[in-house]
Amino acid sequence: MPIRMASGYQRRLWRYVEAGRRHKLRRLLRRHRQTLDLGEAAGRKDQTPLHRSCARQDHKTAVLLMKYGADPFLLDQRGDTALHVAARKVARKGGTVYQDLFLPLRNRCPSAMSIRNRDGKTPGDLLGQTEDKWCPQEMLEDREMECEADREWNRKLLGEYEDEYQETCWRYEEDFYTPSPDPETYEDWASRIAREYSQKRKQAEEPHHHRKKPKNEPPKPALKLQLLEEEHLLYEKRARAKEEELKASKRARYEKGCSRVFTTDGSLPLSYADIPWPCPRGTAEEMAAVALHGTDPTDRAAYRRFLRHQQALWHPDKFVQRCGTRLAERDRRRILDTVTALSQAFNRLAEAAK
Repeated sequence: MPIRMASGYQRRLWRYVEAGRRHKLRRLLRRHRQTLDLGEAAGRKDQTPLHRSCARQDHKTAVLLMKYGADPFLLDQRGDTALHVAARKVARKGGTVYQDLFLPLRNRCPSAMSIRNRDGKTPGDLLGQTEDKWCPQEMLEDREMECEADREWNRKLLGEYEDEYQETCWRYEEDFYTPSPDPETYEDWASRIAREYSQKRKQAEEPHHHRKKPKNEPPKPALKLQLLEEEHLLYEKRARAKEEELKASKRARYEKGCSRVFTTDGSLPLSYADIPWPCPRGTAEEMAAVALHGTDPTDRAAYRRFLRHQQALWHPDKFVQRCGTRLAERDRRRILDTVTALSQAFNRLAEAAK
């Protein structure tokens, strides 16, 4: 199945995975995670980016993708999960592939060990033997020797520290016994106290408006609270603007996808990721909200007209007539269930608008 990509960010995702450029991939996932589809299947084997990183034995990229939400339970054309692919690499390559690739994936998704592919084999079956083969007794003994070496090193450091402490502990003892300056006499003390009292009394008798305000005076509580409120309002305004921008972007992408899939006569099969869902990872209600973004509910005529258009677009029977022959068989049930849920959400909105 040829690669179908929705945006330049998706193309960059595949390019970074294929080249193993993890630093750029991490920046891309941080900035554009909402617009990326980590479950997109592409290529002759219908593999996701997680499958490809395992096939390349790039365990760091695989762990990074799972950290940002890559689904380890997705299947490729052979019915293999990413853990199946890692197990095949262990069985073929051996060496450190088990510790570097298979173990991190298994620890992050242990339940995937029970999934069987189309040949009826689990990842454990593909290893060929028990995991004791890949974690021999010599490795355990080496780890124990490394721990013992670390403990011995720490003991040596402690001994060196104690010797140095004994040598230098009293080296600067005489510094604590340097002679102090001449003590203040009673007359000097009494004069200083009198001057300080006189200055304080003089400041208290001055008119309030003649007093000089000290520099860097902290703001008053009321002013500080006002500044905090203004900052909070500015933050909320920016957050709302960002949210509106994100919703508008989703709405534009949704309309563009509908035009591409529903109005063109295509012959390529459609997977779940190829359907122009308003919000691919949201519920049916969230999808309907994205589709309705920018439509004014107070304009009842236009609002009802738009709802009727969406009802006709996502009606299960009409959807099957338009796209039923193009649906990928492995995603067919999931696609039809989501179409039914989205159609029901639009029907509820239409009933409420009457």
